[in-house]
Amino acid sequence: MPRKRGRRRSSGRRTAFHELSFSMSHMERLLSSAPILLAAITQHLTAKVLELAGNKAQNSGQRCITPELVGMAVHHNALLSGFLGMKTISLVAPAQH
Repeated sequence: MPRKRGRRRSSGRRTAFHELSFSMSHMERLLSSAPILLAAITQHLTAKVLELAGNKAQNSGQRCITPELVGMAVHHNALLSGFLGMKTISLVAPAQH
């Protein structure tokens, strides 16, 4: 005689926050990999901004990337401009030692 198929409950608790429907063990796995993901995204964004600023410096005949060039590179890239549009990029260069 076949059994009724009911809703199968997992051993993990369910989250109540915004009615998320994955188990707490899945949440813990996601949370444990969040710093790695954040570091990878930060590294990729930094590399992209520096690449664009380096291209701007090379095109203008400069040997160093200045904060102004970083600002121009971000402003002229549609994706970065949208992502960093409301952020302030400091125009103060760090002290040279």
